[in-house]
Amino acid sequence: MMASLSRLLLVVGALLSALALPARAEPVTVTDLLGRSVTLPAPAKRIVLAQGRQLNALGLIHPDPISLLAGWGADHRRQNPDAYARYRAKFPVIESVPTVGDGGTQDGFSFEKAVSLSPDLVILSSSLAGTRRGPGDLVQRFEAAGIKVAVVDFYLQPMRDTLPSLRILGKLIGRQEQAEAYIRFYQERRRLIEERVRGAERPAVFMHAHAGGFDCCPTPGKGTFDDFITAAGGRNIAAAMLPGASGQISLEQLLAADPAIYVGTGGTHLAKLNGLVLGLGVSRETAAPTFAALLGRPGIAALAAVRNHRAYGLWQLFNDTPLHIVAIERLAKWFHPDRFADVDPQVTLDEISRHFSAIPLDGALWIESAGQAKP
Repeated sequence: MMASLSRLLLVVGALLSALALPARAEPVTVTDLLGRSVTLPAPAKRIVLAQGRQLNALGLIHPDPISLLAGWGADHRRQNPDAYARYRAKFPVIESVPTVGDGGTQDGFSFEKAVSLSPDLVILSSSLAGTRRGPGDLVQRFEAAGIKVAVVDFYLQPMRDTLPSLRILGKLIGRQEQAEAYIRFYQERRRLIEERVRGAERPAVFMHAHAGGFDCCPTPGKGTFDDFITAAGGRNIAAAMLPGASGQISLEQLLAADPAIYVGTGGTHLAKLNGLVLGLGVSRETAAPTFAALLGRPGIAALAAVRNHRAYGLWQLFNDTPLHIVAIERLAKWFHPDRFADVDPQVTLDEISRHFSAIPLDGALWIESAGQAKP
């Protein structure tokens, strides 16, 4: 009897000891946007974001994305100061995260600094990774150094690459459930937009990028914001005028085209340039006079879209982030107010802020022209 009891106690003790041990991390394998198989021994804990702006995606699937950073590109602080301020307020340690260059181009990225940080994963965008494989290629160089590297992208072809990229990131950092939850939310909103714009006449749209901050008129050609305009049921007039993803048309070309809808994009980076100011933490009282000044500029004021109160302002930094689904919804409501009468993009943004984003997403991220009935 005593022997049986002793054996039972030993078995129970062994089970309790096993339960007390931390669970062994399982290897993770993904296929990145270049079709490469990437395997990590466990979810990444020390990441180098070659382009810091991809924090915008990490922050939708991880409650403390800063805790994952071994290093990052300095472009996020420069290009997205309003979001950076939100991150700094919530995660002050962001100030001490080492930088690995500007993050905008291969020339501005420090391969040596990234390697010195001993990351368990480097995340590259498609533009940094390139499509070639040869001498000097960043992917090849990291592989040769024994450092795992994965390629994701939210900018060049967002409608194609956003959801695969989120799945890749989610798996690599052990946040698959959160990534899939955001993907489901995103797909629901996208399907609704696709259904509502099907068969609709597409209005001619001009998007004035970084509006008011530079000589008229920087604009998207094919890709990125052009994809958003198309998804929202519009026709980007500059897509037929420009050979690449972005460029400039003259004010005379814009006046000759005289599109039905004008959309200026803005951000806090334009405040010192007297351009359109929109962004996280920006009040309507701050945004409104900058938008009024933009619409009053010579040439812009002569557009039929301005006279007909079909001129709008949109946050420039909806690009390069899965948050762009809100921008598409907002554009669709402007382009087709009757078809989207029951849709409120602010509700969509608020839901993302509450359930997904690591930082609050409040502020003037869009604006209508003076006298506009708020659709």
